[in-house]
Amino acid sequence: MEPRPDRSAWLKGGEARCTPEPQPRERPWRMVLLGAPGVGKGTQAELLAGRTGACALSTGDIFRAARSLDAGERSPALSQALERMQRGELVSDATVLVIVSERLRCLDCKGGFLLDGFPRTLAQAEALDQLLEREMIGLDAVLSYEMPIAEIVARLSGRRTCGKCKAVFHLAARPPRAEAVCDHCGGPLAQREDDRPEAVRVRMEAYEKDTAPLIQYYRRRGLLVSLAADGTPEEILTRAVAALEALAPRVAPA
Repeated sequence: MEPRPDRSAWLKGGEARCTPEPQPRERPWRMVLLGAPGVGKGTQAELLAGRTGACALSTGDIFRAARSLDAGERSPALSQALERMQRGELVSDATVLVIVSERLRCLDCKGGFLLDGFPRTLAQAEALDQLLEREMIGLDAVLSYEMPIAEIVARLSGRRTCGKCKAVFHLAARPPRAEAVCDHCGGPLAQREDDRPEAVRVRMEAYEKDTAPLIQYYRRRGLLVSLAADGTPEEILTRAVAALEALAPRVAPA
């Protein structure tokens, strides 16, 4: 298996470059991944990256990495986004677009990309299309991972997070060896406030409100590929690969 780039260009922006440089592909995949919190979209992004050679690019990873950067290493847009997040406010579409635009090199990467976490709204999708059109870059597919809300609520409400090392367990899928005790550091496990069933339902309602127009937009453009998000990660990956092969047979072999 070829070495995976460290995504420095995506995480840091500016003049940063990935080490090693992504391997060029004759026909790289360029895709957007959609899915509600809890469907395992991040896991699928990493698995798909391994199969296609494309880089998994998450806007959430940018914000997490930015917290460890010195203030002078952050762009004004990134600093503004972090300030809004610290106040519990949403980052505006315009600010998110600037942050993505500062990483245009990643969207033009000859290895391809898997965008996770962007676009989140119809306005962001339209702005992304304009940005890609200016650079003569085309999207190949938009993968929408779907799961009934009741199942998402059950999945997220079963999570328990360590108060010390932040490791995550699940009461059904990955229980700790000792009840309410972290396997790694012995810290206490607790349910996050936003993992409580009532909070999860509110998050799902907000997600569906923002994403429904987005899904219709990509469906009208003939890019949407709907995938059931139940089963093991490998089973979901197999469905995605089969769907992509049906579009164009260029998925890298396992």
